[in-house]
Amino acid sequence: MEIDFNEYQLRCELHGHEDDVRGICVCGNDGIATSSRDQTVRFWSLDSSDKRKITCSKILLGHSSFVGPLVWISPNQEFPQGGIVSGGMDTLVLVWDLETVEKVHTLQGHKLQVTAIALDDNGDIISSSVDCTLRRWRNGQSVETWEAHKAPIQAVIKLPSGEIVTGSSDTTLKLWKGKTCLHTFDGHADTVRGLAVMPGLGILSASHDGSLRLWAVSGEVLMEMVGHTAIVYSVDSHTSGLIVSGSEDRFAKIWKDGVCVQSIEHPGCVWDAKFLENGDIVTACSDGTVRIWTVHQDTVADQLELDLFASQLSQYKASRKRVGGLKLEELPDLDSLKIPGTSDGQTKIVREGDNGVAYAWNMSEQKWDKIGEVVDGPEESSRPFHDGAQYDYVFDVDIGDGMPIRKLPYNRSDNPYDVADKWLLKESLPLSFREQIVQFILQNTGQKDITFDASFCDPYTGSNAYVPGQSSYVSDISAKHTFKHIPKKGMLVFDAAQFDGILKKITEFNNALLSDQETHNLSLTEPDVSRLCSVIKTLKDTSYYHSSKFPDSDIALLLNLLQSWPIGMIFPVIDLLRMVVLHPDGATKLHKHFEAKNDILTEVIKKVTANPAIPANLLTSIRTIVNLFKNSCYYNWLQKHCSEILDAFSSCSSSSNKNLHLSYSTLILNYTVLLIESKDQEGQSQVLSAALEIVENENVEGGSKFRTLVAIGSLMLEGLVKKIALDFDVLNVAKAAKGSKEAKIAEVGSDIEVLTRQS
Repeated sequence: MEIDFNEYQLRCELHGHEDDVRGICVCGNDGIATSSRDQTVRFWSLDSSDKRKITCSKILLGHSSFVGPLVWISPNQEFPQGGIVSGGMDTLVLVWDLETVEKVHTLQGHKLQVTAIALDDNGDIISSSVDCTLRRWRNGQSVETWEAHKAPIQAVIKLPSGEIVTGSSDTTLKLWKGKTCLHTFDGHADTVRGLAVMPGLGILSASHDGSLRLWAVSGEVLMEMVGHTAIVYSVDSHTSGLIVSGSEDRFAKIWKDGVCVQSIEHPGCVWDAKFLENGDIVTACSDGTVRIWTVHQDTVADQLELDLFASQLSQYKASRKRVGGLKLEELPDLDSLKIPGTSDGQTKIVREGDNGVAYAWNMSEQKWDKIGEVVDGPEESSRPFHDGAQYDYVFDVDIGDGMPIRKLPYNRSDNPYDVADKWLLKESLPLSFREQIVQFILQNTGQKDITFDASFCDPYTGSNAYVPGQSSYVSDISAKHTFKHIPKKGMLVFDAAQFDGILKKITEFNNALLSDQETHNLSLTEPDVSRLCSVIKTLKDTSYYHSSKFPDSDIALLLNLLQSWPIGMIFPVIDLLRMVVLHPDGATKLHKHFEAKNDILTEVIKKVTANPAIPANLLTSIRTIVNLFKNSCYYNWLQKHCSEILDAFSSCSSSSNKNLHLSYSTLILNYTVLLIESKDQEGQSQVLSAALEIVENENVEGGSKFRTLVAIGSLMLEGLVKKIALDFDVLNVAKAAKGSKEAKIAEVGSDIEVLTRQS
């Protein structure tokens, strides 16, 4: 079905903000207001000399941190030229008079960041906050406040009928008449970040789960729009029926009748997108620029401006793109091929447009022969670290014979023979392993048919290293299949923590409890806060883990917070416990408390996984369970509760949250190791079922899929549940994995396929 639609083109760019542009407010036909991380609000007016252009006419200064939500007050007796209401990270709501460019009211009351603002039919200001509350303001005073959700509120809008709708990190929308909740909308799998009215139809929502939804006011889902590949921050509609959304994936997408009809790429995250009355679209980008897009040919930017934007976009993409272990922009250009090579077969990668192209030196003809385009390496943001340096790959190498796993860092631009030589010397391993290490590198990086200089002289002995083609005294390769990734040995843990952030969040929540008369008795005392600081200090000092101790009272304090604090506030406490269980004394003392308190841990799991589950609670609690596997004193408990733990967190397999996927797959992998060791066939079958469920989810990314496949392969290799795996048609799972572009997933898929054929 063809959809009648005219594509949007750039109309103009608005420059002035010095940091991310976070919010947009369309001020009728008078102009546009924008907010920014640079702590300012800017008002933009139509340029009378050029209808394509809009210029900044006013700057509103008053917030002490980044500014987010904005709302327009139409001109009235109090505001002859209209007004702006802004909310910020500084917890303030400010009311501005555009005629005087002055603050009229400073509204204080929220305890945490203000996330959204709306005006009701009476002119009251409704604000929402990360503190989980809605506040109603009238004439500069707070007249009403209530806890609207059990998790941070991210969005609020007013319907034409007068009701208020909120969206929250608890994944729900709520419809309000006054302080009464008329309906709760369930459906999104993650935070509801943006809301908008769809005239005559209902409510639009944008979510961290990557989707948009159109809801009837009755709560029925009328339409779901899927197309973004990351968090969707904003959504807006136009009387024409068009919808626009902005996302972390750098695209503003335009939708018609539920179909994405255009994707407008930006050189950064699109925080907000709004329609003007004439159908033009305004976008707010993390590059600090506001852009207006139009379908009206008479207002499209001139060719020079269009070319400039295209160039800017290309440069941004090139700055993020990596080829051969190097940033594309750092590669030499074609002029470098004017310099002759020094040896036959010498390779060189040069920049050609937006790609890296490999050339090899032809000594006999004295020229560079083109080999072909080089496959892109990982982006900078995803490249792993090792010993403080960033690499394209950091491999886990299992030497076997009970030896610890070794880390092998590698960049695609490196000579694998050089890397192998240096690594073997560093790890005090026999140089006879050289060719095996080189082949391991080539297979796991997808580099094949590349000729390298294989000469080497041991700097300590002066002897030559193993050379491919020569005999080796080590061992002959057995005809028996050697599994690359299975069985899995040892437990994985989540051992990185932002302790300062954890303490800050606990302090913020405690201040919120203190300020409310109803929850004052739940708050921490100053001595309690000092004890938490002491716990964190002990956890930070890893060099003394062998000797440092925790007082029983500190562990009891943490467990008491788990039981007494509101469900929306316990995730930083869980996160702190996640690290305590990695401390030898902390793990032992927690175990004693768990036994004495009739299994408080099971109660917490039930509490955090009850619908609607808060993603932050799910993530921190599942990672805490994962970390329990480090200490054998928890093995009996983990085995006993295997079924209920897997059931409790089973929703993670269908979630769109990548962090939950990785955590859940790690839980499955640790359970695999434990249950193979204990020869628990019933438990193994439960883990296998959970693993197959998550590996078949197309949205699960490489790292999570790899861990789950390793679990399946390890369980099959053990043999107790191999028949069950075959009944579940695991061969098709293996074949699908073998077709992956990620080498390690393809390899473990091959391992599983071999297992299906073995008797």
